[in-house]
Amino acid sequence: MLYSFLFGNKYDVYTANICNHSRNYVVDIPKSHIIAVGRNIILDIDFPEINKYQTNRNTPLPTDKQEEQEEQDEGHVYAKDVDDTEQDREQSSNAEAMSNEDFHKYYHGPKEDLTKQKTTHREQSNQLFDLQTLSTQRQDRLSEALEERYQYNTSIKRGQDFLLKHVSSKTPLVVVFVDLVGSTNMSMTLPAEKLVTIITAFSREVSSIIESYDGYVLKYVGDAVIGFFPSTFNKYLTCDRSFECAQSIINVIKDGINPILAKMNFPKLAVKVGMDEGENVVVQYGYDQSSPIDILGYSMNVAAKITSMTSANKISVGEDVFRLLHPKMQSRFQQMRMRKNEWKYINRQSGSPYKVYTTK
Repeated sequence: MLYSFLFGNKYDVYTANICNHSRNYVVDIPKSHIIAVGRNIILDIDFPEINKYQTNRNTPLPTDKQEEQEEQDEGHVYAKDVDDTEQDREQSSNAEAMSNEDFHKYYHGPKEDLTKQKTTHREQSNQLFDLQTLSTQRQDRLSEALEERYQYNTSIKRGQDFLLKHVSSKTPLVVVFVDLVGSTNMSMTLPAEKLVTIITAFSREVSSIIESYDGYVLKYVGDAVIGFFPSTFNKYLTCDRSFECAQSIINVIKDGINPILAKMNFPKLAVKVGMDEGENVVVQYGYDQSSPIDILGYSMNVAAKITSMTSANKISVGEDVFRLLHPKMQSRFQQMRMRKNEWKYINRQSGSPYKVYTTK
């Protein structure tokens, strides 16, 4: 199925017009549902909902005057509605819309001039996604697992299938380490079967969140989950999405999983997340397609070290990730102070110590 992306003017703002060349229709999506536009168009609606915006592919995109005239003909527009519409447009322009100039600066040029978050709706959408959709589903699943009525599936096949296409080559990735805090203490106080259930549940829920943000799970190492996000096309969007994923993981652990554990008198969980971006070599240990695949690289080592130095329920990133984050996200970080004898990594371009930033 082949799509092309066009843009038309509707209500004085841009709309995404998605054309399906194999069928005789287009999908005209209002700007209120558009989160970001780059090589990909990111929407805040599920795929099935797109179908309700279908229209004939030969129909021209409506203008604001045409839409208002159609509504007047139907008797739906009154003076108060027009005033409210103008007010909504002004609020939308101030709070949500990113101009073409700002968009170009953020995704294709220097980011220093862009100081505003492009939309408050995206934050509200993320919060709703984190706390309601994710937490509720995971609470039910964890309860059943602890009562031995549910078994988790923690397959890494999806990540292995992706890496299989890049074996023996270098590929840019954002590497994400998610480490469980306090598992050593739990191993000394909990029965083995309960500890295994909690570790497995933690690993599966983290994996599910990573995949929900279009990331991949690389492997499970003890009580840690290692994931990655391909950053080949748009590093800015990839780093933003990786940070949002890490924040979602912390939210789900705190607000979704811990309340269930508390009800059953289990210790609460905490996590720490470390991330870095760069090229990694994809290695397959064997000659057949089922042989395990891993990645090797500077960013992999940096992410692991960053995670070990991060506090509970905090996110730390290397400077290669930090410089690509949206300015509003950057404002949530502060530079991590480190002693020279505990940090050996350097910036490969400047030769100076590689900077690390952690959430406040």
